Amino acid sequence: MSRPARPAILNHSPPALFHAIVYQIVWEFEVEPHRAAEFERQYGSAGAWATFFREGEGFLGTELFQNLEAQERYITVDRWASRAAFETFKQKRARQYAEIDARCASLTRAERLVATNEEP
Repeated sequence: MSRPARPAILNHSPPALFHAIVYQIVWEFEVEPHRAAEFERQYGSAGAWATFFREGEGFLGTELFQNLEAQERYITVDRWASRAAFETFKQKRARQYAEIDARCASLTRAERLVATNEEP
C-alpha cells in the first residue's frame, strides 16, 4: 500500500512569538492552468492576502501548500489569535476583503473552505 503524497510547503509566514495558535482557516483551491505562478504570488506569505491580513490585530501567519500529485491544487492555512480577531478584521475591512477576492477570482477554477479549528 502506497502512502499518499505530502503537499509541498511553498512558503509561510511564521506565527508571532510567544502566542499560541488558536484559530486556523483552511482553504482548498484548484488553480487555472498557467496561472500557478501568479496564484503563488497572491496567496503566499508575501502575497496580497497575507499582506492584507498583517494589518489585522491577531493575525499570526499564512502557509501555502501545493499538492504533489495534483499540482493544480493548493491549500492555504491562515492562523489568527482567535476567531473573534478574524471575524472583527473581516467585518471592519469587508470592502477591501471583497476587492482582493474579486481580483484573485480569475486565478482559480474552484475554491472551498475545508475546515476551521479553534483551539482552547
